[in-house]
Amino acid sequence: MVVVHGVSLTPGVLVSSFPLPPFSSSNARSLNSTVSFFLNKRPLSRKIFAGNQSAKFNSKSQAVSKKVLVPDNVDDGASLVTDDALQGPSSVSQAPQILNLESQTMEEDGTVITEDQASVSVNSSRVVKEKEVKPRTVPPPGNGQIIYEIDPMLQSYKDHLDYRYKQYRRLREEIDKYEGGLEAFSRGYEKLGFLRSDAGITYREWAPGAKSASLIGDFNNWNPNADIMTRNEFGVWEIFLPNNTDGSPAIPHGSRVKIRMDTPSGIKDSIPAWIKFSVQAPGEIPFNGIYYDPPEEEKYVFKHPQPKRPKSLRIYESHVGMSSTEPMINTYANFRDDVLPRIKKLGYNAVQIMAIQEHSYYASFGYHVTNFFAPSSRCGTPEDLKSLIDRAHELGLIVLMDIVHSHASKNTLDGLNMFDGTDAHYFHSGPRGYHWMWDSRLFNYGSWEVLRYLLSNARWWLEEYKFDGFRFDGVTSMMYTHHGLSVGFTGNYTEYFGLETDVDAVNYLMLVNDMIHGLYPEAVTVGEDVSGMPTFCIPVQDGGVGFDYRLHMAIADKWIEILKKRDEDWKMGDIIYTLTNRRWSEKCIAYAESHDQALVGDKTIAFWLMDKDMYDFMAVDRPSTPLVDRGIALHKMIRLITMGLGGEGYLNFMGNEFGHPEWIDFPRGEQRLSDGSVIPGNNFSYDKCRRRFDLGDADYLRYHGLQEFDRAMQNLEEKYGFMTSEHLFISRKDEGDRVIVFERGDLVFVFNFHWTSSYFDYRIGCSKPGKYKIVLDSDDPLFGGFGRLDRTAEYFTFEGSYDGRPSSFMVYTPCRTAVVYALADRDDGLETLGPKP
Repeated sequence: MVVVHGVSLTPGVLVSSFPLPPFSSSNARSLNSTVSFFLNKRPLSRKIFAGNQSAKFNSKSQAVSKKVLVPDNVDDGASLVTDDALQGPSSVSQAPQILNLESQTMEEDGTVITEDQASVSVNSSRVVKEKEVKPRTVPPPGNGQIIYEIDPMLQSYKDHLDYRYKQYRRLREEIDKYEGGLEAFSRGYEKLGFLRSDAGITYREWAPGAKSASLIGDFNNWNPNADIMTRNEFGVWEIFLPNNTDGSPAIPHGSRVKIRMDTPSGIKDSIPAWIKFSVQAPGEIPFNGIYYDPPEEEKYVFKHPQPKRPKSLRIYESHVGMSSTEPMINTYANFRDDVLPRIKKLGYNAVQIMAIQEHSYYASFGYHVTNFFAPSSRCGTPEDLKSLIDRAHELGLIVLMDIVHSHASKNTLDGLNMFDGTDAHYFHSGPRGYHWMWDSRLFNYGSWEVLRYLLSNARWWLEEYKFDGFRFDGVTSMMYTHHGLSVGFTGNYTEYFGLETDVDAVNYLMLVNDMIHGLYPEAVTVGEDVSGMPTFCIPVQDGGVGFDYRLHMAIADKWIEILKKRDEDWKMGDIIYTLTNRRWSEKCIAYAESHDQALVGDKTIAFWLMDKDMYDFMAVDRPSTPLVDRGIALHKMIRLITMGLGGEGYLNFMGNEFGHPEWIDFPRGEQRLSDGSVIPGNNFSYDKCRRRFDLGDADYLRYHGLQEFDRAMQNLEEKYGFMTSEHLFISRKDEGDRVIVFERGDLVFVFNFHWTSSYFDYRIGCSKPGKYKIVLDSDDPLFGGFGRLDRTAEYFTFEGSYDGRPSSFMVYTPCRTAVVYALADRDDGLETLGPKP
């Protein structure tokens, strides 16, 4: 999670976004003009239409309510209902009500077809016009007791953990009883928002605090009296707009829409909460909701199957907008064509994409989300994003989305904040609903409708866009009422299981993980948790929170701490302890640095190591400096030992593989704070908001050697799979020699962190006898090293115990090098990984 410098561009005031023009024929003609929103480089005909095909100033609400036979959500029987817009409880502590938001019809053969079978939510790439097959289901909860077998120390906190699991089971039972199960409950986008059928468009919105509501937009000249919505007893507002006489939809594709509400805070226009696309018009600050329903011939059709989940995850963390080498906002299309092949060539098997959910403030890095179901329009259309993901799948890459369910933008004009005019709609009221450090709103995970919204949001991105999983942002903030602020977690279990734990939030995380893994068994979930919460990566059925991986966030902090010290003060034991300090049987994603360290105000590892010398002494045909030589050597060693010891997966932020020389500074203007102080801007420059991939590709620069080493490191893991091997043995951590030796899988890693001492005939232990050869050498000239080792040399083992290992062999270990050895007689053959001379 990043701490955003500055404040949101959109002030938190409740005002109408659009003045209502007096109606005239000239106004109608002006609204038929096309508004184009152009993107940088390779524009893909992104036109947002603002036409008014059917001004309906005299029309009445078209909401339909009739008695129909509907299939029961649980049993095979049918029940008679009279309200076609019932809603669940506003809080999970209340008795849930049956949700029937759809109208129904009966086919000639007696088959009951509901609206969500005959029509689907706007944006969906499929239109179902026949009876649905039996839906997928999420397996029922287990007994939640396996965690005590995995970690007997948890027995002392059994009351808390059993209560947590009891609440989870109760939620599952109520969802099964009143919503037809977690599978149906997580398809809220088929009941709320814009839904198109053969007859017209239905729009529903949960806004219990509103006194009245109407749908406004280009389609009705923004007339608040044209399309009045009706409210049911649970606060769901609804309107049905029949097709025009020519059969066209009442709302044209690409036109702007909002909901106008009379609320306790006054009249306000809001972007629909379930909007699937929103755009910022040139010269405007608030975003506009866009009715997005392209014709069938314009919808992207996926061509390639989703890859299977890789055994060992190697993640390339990326941001589409800043992925260009030019100072501009890049597009999904450019990322697809230019960056994805680069990621594949580097040897990564997963790409994690940040800032997908729409966010009005670009400099928030995507973490101040305003429209949760809409992909960021800065980079293109939903179809462009689908094309990007499909191309990644073609390349064999899985695509993880950096999803934000921990908080939301506090914007009231284009976000969820004060949506229905009340403080406690989607969020906790008062101080509990505000994150003072992030300047954002905090969800109320105890609300039934919030659960529906967030679960459906996760389901939407998996179903509609074919994402392969998520990196959940800010999970520590979710799980504790103190949000992890000013708290130093020591590992004492009382820090995790007490009154400061937000059980509602933990239950939501259990629900979303159970839903994801139950419906999409190949999907991956990664949680950003700095606290070390026990059971975090244990399946929900066993009593855990259910994530596949935890981000090992302590590693990056430790490297920054170490880099501030002299080489003489580095402690081998301290490095090893931090890298291996993780819970048994709970997998971690290790990283030496992520996007956090690349932000302005912080420093990347390369910048800590080489500082300003990076700008003047990186040409290979010119003399280097001691600072650059040291930096290049340690940059490679730090990354390799992090991958070797730090976890069962690995992550790198784009550009850091070659030691990107610039920090990230989003375009921003000068900001004046309430206390009179001023935060300087950068004149809205994009110069530091890009990635200079050309530096890593230039073989005449030393950056290229760092990039090639990173590629060789990924290929080494791909070939040997050492990150997921159960065999890990650290045989030496010598504080005098500054040497670390360990085995991971079938490989032997030797690190010499000494700044001047190289060791001849240095004996290292190993578990298997035989002939060893070098498979990766950080000192290879191809990686910017000095070539002090012979890559063709063979190393034969001696019998007899050494460093606790049954065999050993002698090596030469130069200072500031990392060398990996493998048995030369493996059946699959062996060659040194990395580029060849």
